[in-house]
Amino acid sequence: MATSTYLSNPVVIVNSVDLTNQCTAATLTRRFAELDATSFGDTSTKYTAGLQDNELTLTLYMSYAATETYATLSSLVGTTTTVRVQPAAPPDSATNPGLILTGAFLAELPVLNATMGELSTIDVVFRGGVFSADTTAP
Repeated sequence: MATSTYLSNPVVIVNSVDLTNQCTAATLTRRFAELDATSFGDTSTKYTAGLQDNELTLTLYMSYAATETYATLSSLVGTTTTVRVQPAAPPDSATNPGLILTGAFLAELPVLNATMGELSTIDVVFRGGVFSADTTAP
């Protein structure tokens, strides 16, 4: 029997700033570049893991208030930072891991996405970085 998790209180931290109340969606993909390891005599293609190529996409409300979305992200464009997402509020555990990308790169920041009568949201993508999962409570 499969189990599913209802995310009622996920956590989003960017560069030590809690953006949980600005975030509506988070997708973290752990990926490795695939390297061809096929040699003479093989009857099928073989692959081995290369470098990590991780990616975190966040959908955030675009708030320009101090310590919120724009203020937090505007100085990070073109730099690397640490981002952390967690299925529910701490503590960390095997069933509630803190998922961390250290050294993730933010290439671009949509500074305005506005539609009359709607809340403004943006999608930001952090690429690369070293993935880790913290499963132990502090």
